[in-house]
Amino acid sequence: MMNTIQNIFKAKLNNVFGMIHVKPLPGTPLHDRSIKQIVYTSCKEAEIYMKCGVDGIIVENMHDIPYMPAKEIGPEIVSSMTRICTAVRQLVPEHVPCGLQILAAANEEAIAVAHATDFQFIRAEGFVFGHVADEGYMDACAGKLLRYRKSIGAQEVCIFTDVKKKHSSHAITQDVSLIETAKAAEFFLSDGIIVTGTATGQPAKPYDVTEVKNSVDVPVLVGSGVTINNVHEYRGVDGFIIGSHFKKHGMWQNELDDTVILEFMNCLRND
Repeated sequence: MMNTIQNIFKAKLNNVFGMIHVKPLPGTPLHDRSIKQIVYTSCKEAEIYMKCGVDGIIVENMHDIPYMPAKEIGPEIVSSMTRICTAVRQLVPEHVPCGLQILAAANEEAIAVAHATDFQFIRAEGFVFGHVADEGYMDACAGKLLRYRKSIGAQEVCIFTDVKKKHSSHAITQDVSLIETAKAAEFFLSDGIIVTGTATGQPAKPYDVTEVKNSVDVPVLVGSGVTINNVHEYRGVDGFIIGSHFKKHGMWQNELDDTVILEFMNCLRND
């Protein structure tokens, strides 16, 4: 696992992971194109990211709104994500790490897809402590998820976990701090901690990120709201997961803006 972590975070700090927000998949309310077209668009975005020099890629079914709880995720979603990830992996150079997330909290399914497509990591929701998400109540899954990963021989797939996740209410754990949550995730063998703001595109509090980074010994990533204007506030973290800022007009629903991506990467590398 240590070798996998080192291969994911090739730069010592400030690795940039660009989001591919997959177009609506079959069976979802906004689905409007063939799977072949969806694969093509995802691969074009991967090509743009490679041209712009990002360090890694994350594939996510962001357009499948409204999201379903993991137990309601159908085989059409898993099979589609497998096909997309296979195509992206064949396109992206082997040394570039790839990860995925299947919404909502379909963490076992994501592990299976990653294992089958040579992806290096997943982004997992609800790893420790229950919370209320916009899809409903989400229970902790660390014990079951790590046993599943072991049972299919996918130990090489890292699990990066959100703590006090965005788009969620944490009132039932309000007596458990962000730092305590991050430490609990590390204790339960999380391979990396993700800190976010309150919603997609909303920045995390720099103080929170620093506190988490100083409290755990696993990689820490900022998972929302990073832009060229605030990235300096988070310097020293292991990675940035960036979607909205890399899109036209800063909207996650839009197409990638290669001018913005190049400007961001040049700023980060040359500052």
